[in-house]
Order: sequence, then structure tokens, then C-alpha cells
Amino acid sequence: RSEVKGPYKLLKVRNLELSDAGIYTCKYGSHKVHTSLHVFKLTISLGGHFLQNEVPELTLMHNSPHPLLDLRITLFNSNNNMVTPEIEKKDHQKYILNLKKLEATDSGTWVCHVHSDSPLINQNISFAVKVLGFQNPDLERKYATVDSTVILPWRLNFRKITWKEGFTGQLSWKQHESANSHDLLDFNITAQGEQHETKKRSHFLFEIPERKPENTIEVKLPQVHFNHSGQYQCQLTYKGRHVQSKIELVVMKVSANPVGPLSRGANMTLICQVSSLLPPNAHLLWERVNGTQRDIKNSKQYEAKLEVNISAAGLWSCHLIEGNDRKISLHYHVEEAAVWTSYVVTGASVVGSVLVFALVCLCIISGMQWQRRRQQAKRMAQARQYLLENKTCQCQQ
Repeated sequence: RSEVKGPYKLLKVRNLELSDAGIYTCKYGSHKVHTSLHVFKLTISLGGHFLQNEVPELTLMHNSPHPLLDLRITLFNSNNNMVTPEIEKKDHQKYILNLKKLEATDSGTWVCHVHSDSPLINQNISFAVKVLGFQNPDLERKYATVDSTVILPWRLNFRKITWKEGFTGQLSWKQHESANSHDLLDFNITAQGEQHETKKRSHFLFEIPERKPENTIEVKLPQVHFNHSGQYQCQLTYKGRHVQSKIELVVMKVSANPVGPLSRGANMTLICQVSSLLPPNAHLLWERVNGTQRDIKNSKQYEAKLEVNISAAGLWSCHLIEGNDRKISLHYHVEEAAVWTSYVVTGASVVGSVLVFALVCLCIISGMQWQRRRQQAKRMAQARQYLLENKTCQCQQ
């Protein structure tokens, strides 16, 4: 593995090994020159191929003619930012470096800088790190209103980091943490980067968009229902190891009690509700469009339901606000009863009056008919009495 080259007697050693370290002596006549060769070997766990949130372990070994007592090790990530590892020193010739959890943005070329003052050593050792994962955060919250359309995307980074090995994945949904999980689709990515998806049989109504960005897993809910809320989880699997990214879908709905137009002088309760508890920096707000400050009501912290009692018709809006950002809004139009019921009330009054008049007439006619039948019966009784009296008189003669 070694050769001497050129007129200057250069010694070239290929494929250095730890055992190549030592003191090399060059003799020329009575002259001797000594050179110390220090050999470092850096290895990284899992061959440098990690999933998001995994913790890599670096092993730095060195062989030197003399112990390096003041060896200092510094790491720089792919963005050239200094990384402070947890160093576990085994002995003078071996160091174990434990890093923190990796993120998908940590993929790239890292540098391990080795420094010693005596003997003077300044050596950079570069190594590759590939982190397969999502460009989404581990947990993302998405808001939607009832009957709207929503697309839930997971952006993978396998093309960006030139990942050359195949892996699989699965998308599932559950309504809350302790509920049963329902599989929605399976997918696999080949070593050539080809993406294949298989929709699972489910009562859940969703679509896989035909057109979508590369490296993306998406599901589309064409008409969101309140019970579509919950956790949607995308999981990647590589050599028996897993990494997940979740999107929590929060759904909003509004309703009124009682339902229908608002009569003058009456009250109505408007109800705005979301499917899960809100984070500390989020709240619900009811307001009447073009209303006054008195027409505004805010929810308390962590409340998932906000009710407001109203006596004024018009367009009312419920907003979900996170921080200073208005995420979603739903509107409820409260109609005033007089606007559309006046004709109904007038018609009902007229019909009622006609019915009362008809009833009175019917009673009068029935009374008159009863009176006539009574008088007729009385006259017939008198006539029979008269005939009986006359017949009796004729018999006596």
C-alpha cells in the first residue's frame, strides 16, 4: 500500500489504517529525519442513514506514537453551525460522541475538527449524514369548517437528499388519542424514487389527489364533517425503524337555538363549537357584522364551545383566532321574523276571522233550524189534541 515517488523520495501510503501510525525515519547518509504519523478513524452509526428524530453515534479512534492528552474535538453540521456533542471518552485512543436528535434539515456533509497543541494537529474529517423524514413538523394543527374542502399534505425529503434506498409508509386516522386507528392508504418508494399508493377500504370518505407536488403524500376531504376531526398520521418505515408526522384536524361548526327567524323582542342563542380543546394562545370570538363592541364575545382559555345570547338580527360571525392570526370563520345569518312573517300573520288573522264568522253563522242557522223544528212539533201536538177532542164528541151523539 506504499511507494516512494519522485526525486524527493516522497512516501505515499494508500488506504491508511490505524496500524500505519508511528514514527517514520528517512535516512540519507549520516542524516536522519523523523516524522510522526497520527492516524484517525471516524465511524458513524447506521452507516450514516438515519430517520428523523434518531440519535447518531460517532466513534473517533486514533493511533499515535505518543498519547494525545489535550485532544479537542469540534463538530460542524451541514449548515456549518457548531454542534456540541456529548463526548464519552473511553481511553486515550477512543472517543464516543453522542449527538442530539436529528432533523430532516440536518442532511448533508458534516465535519469533525480534531485539534491538538502538542504535537500540533489540525485535522478536518468530513462525513455524510442522510436524514429521511418530513418537511412538516412532527405535529401540525390544521383548521377547517364544516362542509368545506381540505387537503392534508405530508412533504417527504427523499429526493432532496438523494436517498437511494427503498422504504414504505402508511397513512392512518383516529378521532382522539385513545381511539382505534383506521388505515387510509399504504405507499412505497422504490430505490429509483418511484412512488406508489394504495387506498385501503374504509367507510371514511376521502380522495387521493391526482395532481400534487412531487415527494408529497396527500389526502383530500371533499366535504368535511364534524366527526372527520382527529389525528392523521403519516408513518415512514425503513429497515424496521419508524418515524411519524401528525396533522391534527380541528373542525368548527355553528348552530342556533331555537332555529329560525328571530321575533321582535325575543332572544336566540348562537353556538360556535370546535372539535377539540384549543391551545393556550387560541380562542373563539363571536361578533355581529357592522355591530358594536357590545356585540363581541370571546371564549375563555381552553374553551372549545362559545355561546352568545342575541336579540338583534343580522349577520353574525364566529372566528377562531390563534395568536394574532384569524385561522377560520363561519357565518350565521339571523333573519328578523317581521321581515318575512307579516304576510303570514295577516293571512292567519284573516283566515281566523273568516273561520270565526263562519262558525257564528253556522251556530245561528243551527239555532234557527232547531227553533223551527220545535215550533212545528208543538203545532202537530196541538192538532192531534184537537182531533182527539172532536172525535170523542161525535161518539157521544
